[in-house]
Parts: sequence; C-alpha cells; structure tokens
Amino acid sequence: MGDVIPFKRPKLSEKFRGKTLCREGFHKWIIDKKSLFDVKKGALVTSYRCARCAATRVEAK
Repeated sequence: MGDVIPFKRPKLSEKFRGKTLCREGFHKWIIDKKSLFDVKKGALVTSYRCARCAATRVEAK
C-alpha cells in the first residue's frame, strides 16, 4: 500500500505571494511634499509617490 500524504490547505499569504496590490495597479498614492514648478507651462506640478513601492507620478493642474 502507498504512503499517506497529509493534505494541508495553504495559507492565504502563501496562496497570494507575489501578487501585491501595486503589481495589479492599485498603488497607495501620497503627495510628495516638494512643490515643483513647470517652467514651460508656468504652472505648479504635483508629484505623487506610492507608499508601498516608491513609484512616482506627476500631475499638472
């Protein structure tokens, strides 16, 4: 007769390892406190930084 292998349900953290929110496009954007000025447009530019993965995004108003 063969060996009996115990069945163990994987934890949720093991099941979804590597599938972070940032990889799926759900960043946690916070405003970077530096106020930038766009010389060509003559307007203030807001820069955002992701709190989890440190990606940056720039938005002109």
